[in-house]
Amino acid sequence: MLLLMNLPLKNDAATFGVLILVLAAIFYTTQSKSPGWQKFYKYVPALLLCYFVPALLHWPLGIISSDDSKLYPFVSRYILPASLLLFCISLDLKEISRLGPKALIIFLAGTIGIIIGGPLALWLVNTLTPGILPAPATELWAGLSTIAGSWIGGGANQTAIKEIFEVPNTLFGTVVVVDIAVANLWMAILLYGTGIHHKINKWLKADYSAIDRLRVKMEHFSASVTRQPTLPDLMILMGLTFGGVGLAHWLTDGIMPIMEVYKERLAAYELHALNSSFFWIVVLSTTLGILLSFTKARSFEGIGASKWASLFLYILVATIGMQMDLSQIGQNLGLISVGIIWMMIHITIILLVARMIRAPFFYVAVGSMANVGGAASAPVIASAFAPGLAPVGVLLAVLGYAIGTYGALICAYLMHMVAG
Repeated sequence: MLLLMNLPLKNDAATFGVLILVLAAIFYTTQSKSPGWQKFYKYVPALLLCYFVPALLHWPLGIISSDDSKLYPFVSRYILPASLLLFCISLDLKEISRLGPKALIIFLAGTIGIIIGGPLALWLVNTLTPGILPAPATELWAGLSTIAGSWIGGGANQTAIKEIFEVPNTLFGTVVVVDIAVANLWMAILLYGTGIHHKINKWLKADYSAIDRLRVKMEHFSASVTRQPTLPDLMILMGLTFGGVGLAHWLTDGIMPIMEVYKERLAAYELHALNSSFFWIVVLSTTLGILLSFTKARSFEGIGASKWASLFLYILVATIGMQMDLSQIGQNLGLISVGIIWMMIHITIILLVARMIRAPFFYVAVGSMANVGGAASAPVIASAFAPGLAPVGVLLAVLGYAIGTYGALICAYLMHMVAG
């Protein structure tokens, strides 16, 4: 009874324990010989459960809370960079380059979908059901345009748009709920899609051979260097990993004062992402991993480098899931409806382009999430297809940071026009 009175958990160590137990339970059931579980996981990817169960523990169960938790900031700044570095250690950059231009085309189609989707969604909702919005469109367009900054780029781009159009904090707070709710809902759908991607590829008439070739080559490389890990092996691997993450943080600490000096000049060119420490941590960790892939460190794939990367990534997924408050969806139906229509336009455009160029669902999922979710989510989606493909998501997400503010500004001015 005393335990129930202390819910939701406020202790991050206890919350982390619950999340790890959830992940362990999910993976335990994936190994079950039960026909029921085997049929269940045939249609529902384990990764989706790792995301959705923590969301349910947040609401409606109320067992954990993200309100005062520092788990996500810690995981996103330390565990995520470690995961990216480990994924990139075994990277075959030459083979990834052979994937061709389709990934970039789909990514840019997704960006265009977000730019024009926002104005269209606002116009449709304001025209057909104006009473559902909490305020006139003339007061909402600037706040909604910050979603474009978040979806094309990331948090730094979103903040830049907020400052440019002087969005009030109260409106911004409401819009952030829409951003997170719709983006997380789409991520859940994409995670489900990874489990049936072969069926979707048939509809897209896609050629999946290049991705399969990369996946098989990565698996063969892993098999060729596989060995029983020793304690020194694991210690060296962790040293390289967290030493690299530490180096990325240290270099970021040196870079940020320089960026601050050129803050106004960077702002003039809308390069706000360069003033984000998270951007530099992700870029530097990824770069260090890529550099290590050209050295003997690549052989650490043989002792499970990508498995450690996947483990860290699943922890990230659980902490992302615990932040999703499903109760907020019903409290902001007007703006949520704008967000859902907006996302549907993005999805429609990206799927149409994919069908036109016969791009596989892998490009659709990763290209979309590189826009909508960024560096924290795109590798999650990519690794759901195969761990060796995670770097593709990272590279596209970094591109999103670069063009995020430009795309969001175009979207904002179009929203201003349709709002009257």
